[in-house]
Amino acid sequence: MFLPSLTELTVSEGYRRYFTVVPALTSDLRTRNYRLRHQVYCRELGFEPVNPDGLERDEFDARSVHCLVQSVASGLDVGCARLVLLDPEEPAGQLPVELACAQTIDRALVSAMAGERSRIAEISRLAVIGSYRRRQGEQDRPISISEADFGTSERPRQPYLALAVYLSLIALARQYRVSILLVLSERKLATNLARLGVRLQQIGQPVDHRGMRIPSLLRVEQVIDGMSEPLRALFQLISHELCQGIEAAGASAVRANHRPLECASGTLRMPPPCLAVIAADGSAHAPVDA
Repeated sequence: MFLPSLTELTVSEGYRRYFTVVPALTSDLRTRNYRLRHQVYCRELGFEPVNPDGLERDEFDARSVHCLVQSVASGLDVGCARLVLLDPEEPAGQLPVELACAQTIDRALVSAMAGERSRIAEISRLAVIGSYRRRQGEQDRPISISEADFGTSERPRQPYLALAVYLSLIALARQYRVSILLVLSERKLATNLARLGVRLQQIGQPVDHRGMRIPSLLRVEQVIDGMSEPLRALFQLISHELCQGIEAAGASAVRANHRPLECASGTLRMPPPCLAVIAADGSAHAPVDA
């Protein structure tokens, strides 16, 4: 869980100082997403072959919603991720984790929890560029949340970049009516996510996929409901950034026959302004754009 000394103000304002999240819903932004993935997955880690065009893509990208995390200081893309959706008109379609864990995953359990397959999606292709993975033990994986990221009660820290990547996927899942998220992850990721109030449920035996990985799921609303106040404030801020990007994309914000949530008025469901932005006198005010 978050350290007690961390508040909504310190977490949200710390994030705003360094990063912003952008949904990659245009051709240019998607290309930038594929380029970042190529840098991390192909050149830095060697998980995929190097491509002459400098882009890393696969057959799941066409039915995915992508997002980028950018540095406020430089404007450069420093992190990315995607939410792989299932086409409601082709419910028998497979997600990447279902293919990788074909012999071990309990698909009946997953479907029963979701109610319908169109409410299932997968967290996939998370990546952070190498210059932000400098600590020992992080260089050989595309993204990490480690014990050191949290600091101590005297000198607390937060893994802002990794949090931005994960929370953007939770926000996108809610916006696209997804209730169950699948993920193929290292065992210790579950431990570190638990510190943030995020519970992963194992749904199959480990498989060897770039090292031993465990197929797991998380329930979107359960994660949101269980967030601590500092994490919830950060989630609201990131959700607001994503909603603004989806709204700006218009018709481009449609993937695999899914459409973002809309209110009766026809506007996107926007979360309330981040509660963490509190003035010195205790009064609340709307966040200022970074």
